[in-house]
Amino acid sequence: MSTEAILVDLAVIFALAKVFGYLFERFGQPAVIGELLAGVLFGPHLVGLIGHSETHEVLQELGAIVLLFAVGLDTPLSELKAVGGRSAAVGASGIVVPFVLGFGLMKVTGAETSEALFVGTAMVATSVGVTARVLADLGRIREPESRVVLGAAVVDDILGLLVLAVVAGSATGDLSIGDVVLLAALAIGFVALVGGLGASLVKRATPLLDRMGEVRVFTLALGICLALSAAAGALNLAAIIGAFLAGMAFAETRDRYKLEERLTPVYSFLVPFFFVVTGTLVDLSVFADPSNLLLGLAVIVLAIAGKLLGCGVAAAGMGRRSATIVGMGMVPRGEVGILVATIGLTSGVIGPNLYGIVVVMSVATTIVVPPVLTSLFKARPVATPARPSGAERHTHEIEGIGG
Repeated sequence: MSTEAILVDLAVIFALAKVFGYLFERFGQPAVIGELLAGVLFGPHLVGLIGHSETHEVLQELGAIVLLFAVGLDTPLSELKAVGGRSAAVGASGIVVPFVLGFGLMKVTGAETSEALFVGTAMVATSVGVTARVLADLGRIREPESRVVLGAAVVDDILGLLVLAVVAGSATGDLSIGDVVLLAALAIGFVALVGGLGASLVKRATPLLDRMGEVRVFTLALGICLALSAAAGALNLAAIIGAFLAGMAFAETRDRYKLEERLTPVYSFLVPFFFVVTGTLVDLSVFADPSNLLLGLAVIVLAIAGKLLGCGVAAAGMGRRSATIVGMGMVPRGEVGILVATIGLTSGVIGPNLYGIVVVMSVATTIVVPPVLTSLFKARPVATPARPSGAERHTHEIEGIGG
């Protein structure tokens, strides 16, 4: 693809994202639904107006990183600690139940053990990016359920990483218990170190940051966001975990340096690419075969039920509606489920049909969440803690952050 062709493609994606997002907002739905459906409709598997290249993947990843950085800015460490125990329980339960359901379904249908393991692992994944965007669009990012979901997503990512390491190692015959233990130690250590010390270090550096000025502080914060995203990726964690931790480190000083206000144009430009490109991955032709259709529907239903049951039960003490919100918030598989499927395909463990089913499941679980979460929150008044009027204005200006 030439440079000109790529630029035209990106311009089309951006225009479609804004048009479809606006239309869905006019009908009282989150813009993210329109962005996802724009990718499905105009992607390479249907209309074909939007292509797919490495450039699209890079922008998709950058969009997710900026989104989670923005969410982190609105998530002070003190508020996340308040739901730490419940988040851990939700994250762990959200691993076990979906894996058992996915593995059991594939074994019942006669699949090989290695195939069943990969499908179970794909159903374990959670992509918190979509949920975070919806919660923020609704002005609910500071609700207790949102804190539980964000904390559980970190736990889910670490445990899911270990499950993937074991499953991939078993499939290729290259499995070392020592490697798995080391991976676990590094992942947990990274989250604990950055999450625990990040905000404290930023606070101590306030005199230096004050001398730098707001623009330079914002530039530094973005640089740290990218660096921590890369570090998380190097540890085989999702890059967005690093971005979330970076935002959380600057959360206590966001108003002092107007970080959310300065993030507005970056957010508005990059985040829609994440959702449109994710939608382009849907290939509905895999369901032309009736057997694939039935299996695919079963996988989608169990993928949703697994998170609702597993995470919802762990959050039962919060009340029925809150537990349902938490369970639904953990449902999206997004790019994480697709990544697991891709590893299975490239290693030769699963074939194209099963790969297509898992990809559709990943995107379907992503698309179903926005309208359901919107409905669950609809009857409840927004309970956002009081914040300075300037900070509130800056937050509101970012599409999806604070309202």
